[in-house]
Amino acid sequence: MDQNYPNLEYIIIDGGSTDGSVDIIRKYSDRLTYWCSEPDQGQYEAINKGFARSTGHIMAWINADDMYFPWTFRIAADVFSLFPDVSWITSLLPTNWNVVGAPIEVNLKPGFAKKFFLRGYYMADSRYFCRHCIQQESTFWTRPLWESAGSRLDTTYRLAADFELWSRFFMKTSLVGIQSLLGGFRFHGNQRSLLQRNAYFEEAEQIFIKAGGRHSQGLDAWIRRSGMPAHWPLNILPSLEFIQPATNIRWSASEQRWFKRTDYII
Repeated sequence: MDQNYPNLEYIIIDGGSTDGSVDIIRKYSDRLTYWCSEPDQGQYEAINKGFARSTGHIMAWINADDMYFPWTFRIAADVFSLFPDVSWITSLLPTNWNVVGAPIEVNLKPGFAKKFFLRGYYMADSRYFCRHCIQQESTFWTRPLWESAGSRLDTTYRLAADFELWSRFFMKTSLVGIQSLLGGFRFHGNQRSLLQRNAYFEEAEQIFIKAGGRHSQGLDAWIRRSGMPAHWPLNILPSLEFIQPATNIRWSASEQRWFKRTDYII
């Protein structure tokens, strides 16, 4: 709410909390589009329920312990307005917060490509020489993309439905990287994504195979296993199999505008 963004639909779906959450929600109820607190079938059913109540053109969700930066909504709206052909964005500078909400880590990403998704590079699992996961807290998309991809998260997955949604989005369009801090994941040691990390990767692997993915092999796997830098200079020949172009949007301080550029990622 401190974003001071004028066209915000803020929807809160609470799973029947008994820890005082409802008292906090009621305190801000006049600034909410909709809220409810009732038992549900899990996180992803709750998210589907919230999106079903929404009407906005730009969509995202964030869990109660994670955070956006103060400028996030305006940047997302600006990018989607200036580049109408873009329908799915994420930060090239995904952030982690500590338990008190201080940013403790910013990870530079070179960009994203469908081919690399289908090679398993965005599974955040060291077994597959992963380089770049897609941070859900820093990801936004348009309603037309959401509708074309089925208008719902797949609740058959208890932990990795976000990864399954990304797999459907990749079949529709490119993921565009934004050179800006947008959001972050908060580490406090008691969240499902940490306590059930292995179970998450098991679900992600099922989704990956279902999407037609194939983990890197041969020279590609050897190079990644050897610890190649996350991104090399642009003089690397893009014809090499393990090089892919990615569309990134950067801020030009000298010209005070956003502009598109193509980076080669490895």
